Amino acid sequence: MLLLEPYHLGPITMPNRMVMCPLTRNRAPGGIPNALMAQYYTQRATAGLIITEGTQVSALGQGYQDTPGIYTDAQRDGWRIVTDAVHHAGGRIFAQLWHVGRVSHSYYHGQQPVAPSAIPPAGKAYTPDGMKDFETPRALASEDVPGLVAEFRRGAEVAHEAGFDGVELHGANGYLIDQFFQTGTNQRTDKYGGSPANRTRFLLEILDAVTSVWPSERVGVRLSPAGGSNGIHDADPVETFSHIATVLNDRGLAYVHVVEAPVGTTGPDERQVCSTALVRESYGGTLITASGYTPETAERALENHCADLVAFGRLFIANPDLVERVRRGAPLNEPDRATFYTSGPHGYIDYPTMAG
Repeated sequence: MLLLEPYHLGPITMPNRMVMCPLTRNRAPGGIPNALMAQYYTQRATAGLIITEGTQVSALGQGYQDTPGIYTDAQRDGWRIVTDAVHHAGGRIFAQLWHVGRVSHSYYHGQQPVAPSAIPPAGKAYTPDGMKDFETPRALASEDVPGLVAEFRRGAEVAHEAGFDGVELHGANGYLIDQFFQTGTNQRTDKYGGSPANRTRFLLEILDAVTSVWPSERVGVRLSPAGGSNGIHDADPVETFSHIATVLNDRGLAYVHVVEAPVGTTGPDERQVCSTALVRESYGGTLITASGYTPETAERALENHCADLVAFGRLFIANPDLVERVRRGAPLNEPDRATFYTSGPHGYIDYPTMAG
């Protein structure tokens, strides 16, 4: 079974091709990783690679309650508890570096959210005080961008100090990097707006900063060409993401991680709908595909050379021993959606394993 075969990810040998998706779980009160999180990740250390939940690179980058950060000494020390535990269990773990941009609220940091352009998302932000209308973000000035790039560099430094095996840049799902990519959120007229090359510039500047801390073979990038999340959209996603994939092809990255379009999505261009296929046309490095895969559909994706690795989200939430269950063809636990974004151990570390 290809899913269970080893894979060489740069200097890292993965014992299988099953990746644990980044999954926001809201279990970091005060933004500081903790022993409960260490237990959760360690339970899933048999994954070929774990990618952590999104970890904001600054206070302004936070958009949800109790998500962990990766910019202070206390956060570094908390993440060190996690990485030490995962490594002791034989696992491999990357930190996902995250800034939500306009998908935030002043409730969390007392400031106006920021974005490429002053275009608010539709809908409401969740806060512990209830749902609040999204605010119109402040359009970043050109001179603001180096400071944001520096925040990603700081996040990369903290991840290195915390003992991670690498980092992933969250360029998907309508968050800040993705907001720069897509025309629905980027209406700038400076060097960060207009052409696909200009709209990719922010990511490339972040990559330059992050790869001054980490070798490029330990850095990944996550993309979601099909859009949709958090109101994101682009006038020509095929052109935009073909360009992004082409420029990333020359960066010597660990991987590109693609969020596939939801099942049943239709569109004018099949490459737009099948996001992984679109990126594969222009990107020759390691490709991870994610979005609703079962072990059976994942195996077919590998057999058909659609991707090199497959990431699982909800299945890893509900099945800490997912790899062994796949190996044995055993039944899978069903995830309890009601506990995805709550607090405490229930629905987090208490899913049963085959061992009991």
